Amino acid sequence: MIYLDNAATTKPCPEAVRAVVDAVTENFGNPSSLHRAGLNAQLAVDRARKIIAASIGADSGEIYFTSGATESNNLALRGAMGAYGRRKNRIIISSVEHAAVDETVSALEKQGFEAVRISPRADGLLYAEDFLNACNEKTCIISMMLVNNETGHILPVGETFKAVKKRFPEIITHCDCVQGYMKIPVNVRALNADMISLSGHKVHAVKGAGALYIKKGVRVTPIVTGGHQEKGIRSGTESVPLITAFGAAVEKYNPTVSGRYEKVSTLKRHLLERLSEVDGVTVNSPENGSPYVVNISAGRRSEIMLHFMEQKEIYISSGSACSKGQQSGVLRQFGVKPKNADSALRISMTSETTAEELDIFVETLREGIGKIRN
Repeated sequence: MIYLDNAATTKPCPEAVRAVVDAVTENFGNPSSLHRAGLNAQLAVDRARKIIAASIGADSGEIYFTSGATESNNLALRGAMGAYGRRKNRIIISSVEHAAVDETVSALEKQGFEAVRISPRADGLLYAEDFLNACNEKTCIISMMLVNNETGHILPVGETFKAVKKRFPEIITHCDCVQGYMKIPVNVRALNADMISLSGHKVHAVKGAGALYIKKGVRVTPIVTGGHQEKGIRSGTESVPLITAFGAAVEKYNPTVSGRYEKVSTLKRHLLERLSEVDGVTVNSPENGSPYVVNISAGRRSEIMLHFMEQKEIYISSGSACSKGQQSGVLRQFGVKPKNADSALRISMTSETTAEELDIFVETLREGIGKIRN
């Protein structure tokens, strides 16, 4: 098997698996229980919280565990509008956000809030100036992803949030960091972010655990209420196995962010060089984007090519896994022509991907182009 769909999910690392097994078989107490078993579980959760906080330059008291980045994004957006929306009813996002942000904002629009979506310019880039010009005294929150999950574009988050905070210091800034975290440096102060959403299964942990960084002083209205876990921000018994696995993966990979970035950059250059040898292939990702995600068009319907690859045990995607194969419209926002969007394929790597695997992918792609009717 050649797995090149790491933007959808990553293989859990051995350290994360061991953390799950330990929490299920040994440290299985409820963190809210007052006895020793409960205390041990709480200590394990607190250790993971401290690891994740340190990885983004935050205080451990600013990390709240959720079921994943979708819940984190919902909590950030719905929570901010619940806390401040009576006075400030405008939300600003980019037009290329993940559905977890875009659909949440659409739902808030139906509740009467105003939403502004900023699109890339003709050159396919987003500019801080355009976001700043959309802000006014009624703006509550601005949300922008760090790395686009379909193309690898790196958005100007730090520059935008800095400009916004300078002119409108009360506007809350939120960043969906899912595709950037553990791949490029993520620091809450460098990004000028009040809130940051993270996901465990994108960084070699286990599905079902995420986190939301909330800067001290920022208020959010909880969207899950109950037993007052996570300081009342996210009620429900903490999933000790998944949270400790998240912490274990971050502890392993955080020290090697720069080295892994360079390795994957080399892999991307190799992939692009090999793809240039195949007639009919167009690269949709920017040259200076994240090396972890490469989006191409091969002149054949995405779904057909995807299943051709699957028969060869090569796993890629046609876009965001959360869209279940349906086009999100993100590629067209970035200026990709409709014909190329219909034939788009996403190759997403990790530092464990090899050049040999990429060679096999390219040769299989060449074979598919020759066999599949246009």
